[in-house]
Amino acid sequence: MNRIYRRCAGLDIHKKSISACVRIQPRGQQEPEIHEAVFGTFTAELENLRSWLKQHKVKHIAMESTGVYWIPVWNVLEAECWRFHLLLVNPARVRAIRGHKTDRIDAARIAEYLQEGRLSGSFVPSPRMRQWRDMTRLRVHLQQDRNRVINRIGGLLEKANLKLGSVASNIVGKTGRAILEAIAQGRSKPEYLANLAVGSLRHKKAELLQALNGRYTEHFRWMLQQLLGELRWLDGRIAELDARISDALQPHADLIRRLCTIPGVSRLTAWTLIAEIGTDLSEFPDAAHLSSWAGLSPGNEESAGKRKSGATSKGDRYLRRLLVQDAWAVSHKENCYLTAVFYRTAHRRGLKKAAVAVAHRILVIAYHIIRDGTEYRERGGDYFDRKDPARTALRLTRRLERIGFDVVLSPRTSATVMPKATSEQTSPTPSKRRRGRPCKCQERGIPCTHATPTSDCRLPAIPDHCPRCHKWGIPCIHVRKHILHNDSPQDPSDTST
Repeated sequence: MNRIYRRCAGLDIHKKSISACVRIQPRGQQEPEIHEAVFGTFTAELENLRSWLKQHKVKHIAMESTGVYWIPVWNVLEAECWRFHLLLVNPARVRAIRGHKTDRIDAARIAEYLQEGRLSGSFVPSPRMRQWRDMTRLRVHLQQDRNRVINRIGGLLEKANLKLGSVASNIVGKTGRAILEAIAQGRSKPEYLANLAVGSLRHKKAELLQALNGRYTEHFRWMLQQLLGELRWLDGRIAELDARISDALQPHADLIRRLCTIPGVSRLTAWTLIAEIGTDLSEFPDAAHLSSWAGLSPGNEESAGKRKSGATSKGDRYLRRLLVQDAWAVSHKENCYLTAVFYRTAHRRGLKKAAVAVAHRILVIAYHIIRDGTEYRERGGDYFDRKDPARTALRLTRRLERIGFDVVLSPRTSATVMPKATSEQTSPTPSKRRRGRPCKCQERGIPCTHATPTSDCRLPAIPDHCPRCHKWGIPCIHVRKHILHNDSPQDPSDTST
């Protein structure tokens, strides 16, 4: 095996001890020199480890990412003045053979793999990025604590026969908070509590009167006061943390603005993107590497020519979870490219995989915005229809044919002159106009068929019979409906079935 480095070291890190192994390949010799030692994890002992590595003139060091125990070692060795080239390795890449595992063997194996160039390092953010990560991840945990408190309040209300959650979707919204505070202060009359409703809940006072007719006890009010106090404290912590994150990321305000142009991406998502992947994407050669690192790319497990699994890897759980949440929010937007991606994927793979696919697409877009300094450009919800019109026309034609229509397509050209609709066709008399939304035939430049004694306006104007009713083998019901609303009805016996 070729030796990539003449001098290197491997560290096997634990909570209380570190096993170190240095491999030195002398020139002209086959067997390397091996030096081993064990150090503690206190700061003074870590400095002794650093001196020991400098004594052996080691520049390249590899270590496992064992929990958070690698971070103190990294902090001591990463300073530029020591000129160490550190490599953080996934433990799965240096897994030992069962029955041949000790701390000393693990350190020697890491050093051997490093010397032979068989290791690839994990992404380690800069000290400033680590501070951003600490704040954004702390906010995630505070928000989770807040959700747990809200769930406890909901459970407490149910135990007291208060069904506020059945009327208000958010029991700690403006109306819900006012009602809960009033209950905690001793109010119990449903009429008084229902009058505290604001916004759309003002129209549900009758339901609130029934929902707020519960059993109020002294113990219930005390528990509610405790939970509301905890909720207020968490709200204050989150607001304080938001202000600190905003101040820390103020130099990247323009980047945050450009990231927020992506549909579904909020300011919190932009903060998380910057904190998790940074603004210098040199660690990720392209968007595919970033998606794989974040755990949003399909897995690849194949054996004997059969694909066994395409499950995604774990990746960065903070970034992945937030992007998937944004994907679900995007699914409710209108005339949006990402919404089209969601339903296009959901049709084939299901809703959950569609959410992951949209999260992957959002991350790819964010990668190019950060790297290239561009902004998001909306393609529109009909992007895939316009991308290949012939394929779209074929798909829609087959869909119409499956429900019993014969479709003949003729492409529109600039030389085609649409027939001019007459005033009688485009503006039927009020007695002949169908109920519903106004006719748009004149706007589309086609002859109007809504005022003619045909079947339902959604069907072709066929004078002999209604295709739908003819297919079902029943007398046409659409002509009968038209007769009832027409000023000069025809004789039903003249209509063939």
